[in-house]
Amino acid sequence: MCHRTSLQSRNTPRYSTSSSGPYGTPFVGNLLDMPYFKAWIKYADWGDKYGDMCSVNILGQQITIINSAKIAFDLLDKKGSIYSDRPVIPLAGEMIGWKNTLVLMPYGDRFRNFRRLAHSLFGSRTSMASFEPLVEIESHRFLKRVDKTPDDFQDHIVKTAGAIILRISHGYRVKDEGADAFVTLANTAMEQFGQATAPGLFLVNSIPLLRYVPSWFPGAGFQHTAKFYKQTLMRMTDEPFEVVKQELANGTAQHSLLSALLDGKTLDVREEFDVKWLAASLHSVGADTTVSAIYAFFKAMVLFPECQAKAQAEIDAVVGSHRLPGFADKELLPYTAALAMEVHRWHTVGPTGMPHRLVADDVHNGYFLPKGSLVLTNIWKMTHDPRVYSNPWTFDPERFIAKEGKQPEMDPRDLMFGFGRRICPGRVLADASVWMTAAMSLAVFKIGRHPKYSHIDLDVTSGTISHPSHFKCSIEPRSQKALELILADEQV
Repeated sequence: MCHRTSLQSRNTPRYSTSSSGPYGTPFVGNLLDMPYFKAWIKYADWGDKYGDMCSVNILGQQITIINSAKIAFDLLDKKGSIYSDRPVIPLAGEMIGWKNTLVLMPYGDRFRNFRRLAHSLFGSRTSMASFEPLVEIESHRFLKRVDKTPDDFQDHIVKTAGAIILRISHGYRVKDEGADAFVTLANTAMEQFGQATAPGLFLVNSIPLLRYVPSWFPGAGFQHTAKFYKQTLMRMTDEPFEVVKQELANGTAQHSLLSALLDGKTLDVREEFDVKWLAASLHSVGADTTVSAIYAFFKAMVLFPECQAKAQAEIDAVVGSHRLPGFADKELLPYTAALAMEVHRWHTVGPTGMPHRLVADDVHNGYFLPKGSLVLTNIWKMTHDPRVYSNPWTFDPERFIAKEGKQPEMDPRDLMFGFGRRICPGRVLADASVWMTAAMSLAVFKIGRHPKYSHIDLDVTSGTISHPSHFKCSIEPRSQKALELILADEQV
């Protein structure tokens, strides 16, 4: 319900009430209250005012917003059997087609099969170990691209993140020079996904019947948007898939998720459809979230040079100057690991995550959550909660390092990849990619303010996946020896 009420549904247990929230307007409820820009800030305000679990009602649809990590764990992790479904998101899911990907797929046998396949590939540190050499090689290639054109480092981040996931999902190696068509397609598709799923941005997501309004009708511009976005998604899904099929036919396919699932097998139309969309699921969402995190790392290094210097001193002492750091060094570089964790906490890639849909009535702390209600997690609030993180607005990697009389603070990776059975299956790969790029960059580059564009703000973009606002910086080799390491052949 949108506010406290003493009226109880006949089917509602007498001891429970709906959680509190802002008062709504007759007939439409809180439709006009829902934020469409940086919604996590408004959700946090509501949490401060109404409690860690507050609710709104939009045209009869209850939405419960969770601002506490503990409540999220209690509900979404411990009661995953009833909190793991996804709602229908008309624009993104139905009209564009993202319902075929893992992120918006309804909970059921098909979803469980997708997750099982993804987990077997790189869902654990053990299975991920076979891909660590690939991540190291692509991270080294990233260093070369940045050294050659440092002002284009954001483009190089996009290319590297795409290169890693495309090699794993499709066995595809991106072009060494210039933009790569498949990387560009995935990046564009994810930008569009962020817009199509952003809370409050498209009215059709709140009033599903609007999807049937003809495109010529005034105010139905979303119909043209959906058609355009769908073309991007289908190209991103179909084109690399057809390349792999052709390579398999020619005997030139590289080992990948797709080659393992297709080679030597006769699949029916439905099975091939599922295999194609599983690869697209990994190829799209995984790349964009990694891009956001690595871009945030570079911004943080400009803003907090003392942290950069401390990590570089640790790398110099452990690794030396004769080679680049690798995954074998990670346990020996606790400050560098903590710095990467603090980047994850400081910049929340998915500030509100994706909504969960309740498939059965539930009661939590005396509050009633009816079947069919939606649950949103304000991950941004959780990673900046002063009850969990001391001085949450301060960038401090040492919060994650145990000291005498002080335990490390909560690992933000337990929050940022989602909850329960909807936790991101590519979280181990994403974490590995961010750490490796950060460690190698720190080993060889000095990252500082750009001489012509010294101002850097702390703003971020709005959307389901949030990126740091655009900025420029200076990136140059730390020494002649560092330059030699950058230019050396990629080795493992």
